[in-house]
Amino acid sequence: MLVVDLSRALAGPHAGMMLGDLGARVIKVEAPGNGDETRLWGPPFAEGDDGERYSTYFLSCNRNKESIALDLKSDDGRAVLRDLLARADILIENFRTGVMDRLGFGTAALAELNPRLIQMSITGFGHDGPEGGRAGYDQIVQGEAGLMSLTGSGPEDPQRVGTPIADLLGGIHGVVGVLAALHERERTGRGRVVRASLLSSIVGVHAFQGTRYTVAGETPQPQGNHHPSIAPYGLFRCRDGAVQISVGNERLWQAFCAEFGLDPATPGLASNPERVAHRSETIAFVEGAFAAHDAEDLLARLSTAGIPSGKVRTLEEVYAWDQVRSQGLVVDVDHATLGTISLPGPPIRFFDVDGTGETERAREAHQAPPTLDQHGDAIREWLRGDA
Repeated sequence: MLVVDLSRALAGPHAGMMLGDLGARVIKVEAPGNGDETRLWGPPFAEGDDGERYSTYFLSCNRNKESIALDLKSDDGRAVLRDLLARADILIENFRTGVMDRLGFGTAALAELNPRLIQMSITGFGHDGPEGGRAGYDQIVQGEAGLMSLTGSGPEDPQRVGTPIADLLGGIHGVVGVLAALHERERTGRGRVVRASLLSSIVGVHAFQGTRYTVAGETPQPQGNHHPSIAPYGLFRCRDGAVQISVGNERLWQAFCAEFGLDPATPGLASNPERVAHRSETIAFVEGAFAAHDAEDLLARLSTAGIPSGKVRTLEEVYAWDQVRSQGLVVDVDHATLGTISLPGPPIRFFDVDGTGETERAREAHQAPPTLDQHGDAIREWLRGDA
C-alpha cells in the first residue's frame, strides 16, 4: 500500500502517520529548503550530531515515512510527483481549495492518471459553502466550532484544549474515510475522493453538548472540571491535592456514600438530576468528606469501593507509567542524526482471533521521522526502476 503525503503541519501528517503505523509505505513530499513548516516550529528542538536542530513538533507526527523534496512549481518536481501518484493507492493533501488544480493535479486529472487512487483532502472549514476557501488553524477552529465555548473555568474564561485536537481529529476522520474507500475499492476497482475538515471534525464530536442545544434548546457554557450532566463527576480537592471521581449511576452513589459514612438521601442530593441542579452543594459535600484525607489514601479507598477514580498526571509521570509502557504507547526509534529517540506510540493493537497472542502492531519495527529529502535519491531510483 503506497501513500503519497503532500500535507504539512498536523492534520494531514497525523493521518499519514496513522497509515504508516498500519503498515503502509508513506512517502512524504516536501518543499526544498525548509520542508514541512513544522520543521521550524519550536522550541523545543533537539540537536543532532550534524549540528542541525530538529523540531519535536515535527517528530510527533511523521514517523514511519520517507521524505523526498520536490519543487512542485518545476517540471521535474511535477513529473516525479506524477510518477508517484500513478503508482499510489492513497493521496493525502491539505492545501487550500484550488491549489491542487493550479498545480495540475485536480481530482479529475488524478482520476484519469490513476483511477484506483483514493484522494484524501483535509481543509479548515470544508471544501465548499460560503467560507469553503478559508484557511483553518487548530485554535481558530476550536473557537469557531464552539469547542472553546465549552472549555474553561466559566463563561468568561474560554480555553483551548491543550493538544491541537481539531487537527488530530481531522486526520483521524480522514483515515476512517480512507479505510472505508479502500474497502469499497475492493468491490468497484475505483478510487474515491474523501474529504474532511477541522470544522466538521469538531462539530462531529460535540456529542451530548450538541444535543443539549439542538434538542433541549440549551446553550452550554464552560463548567471547569465538572461534568454538566453527571454529579459528582470531576476534580475534587483533598488534603494534599486533588483526585478525580466519576459517580455515573445511583449504585455508585450509594457505594460512595457508604465508604465515607455519608447519607445518600441527603436532601437535594438523592438523585443525579438533583445533584446536577445543586452542583455547588454536591461539590462541597464530596470535598467535605475528602478534606481529612491525602490523595493516595483516597484513591485506594475509592478503588476498594469500586468508584472510578484517578489522579492528574504530568506527562513525565504518564510516560514513566508501567500501564502506558505495557500498551506500546512509547516506541524507540533510530533517527538519522539524533540517534535513539522515544516517541508516543500508536494507539491501536491487533490480536489473533484464536487467542494465541498479540500480532503486535501492524508495524513491528517503527522508523524515525525522516530528515528532509532523506530518501529522495532512493525514491527516484525506484521510480526509474533502478532499485
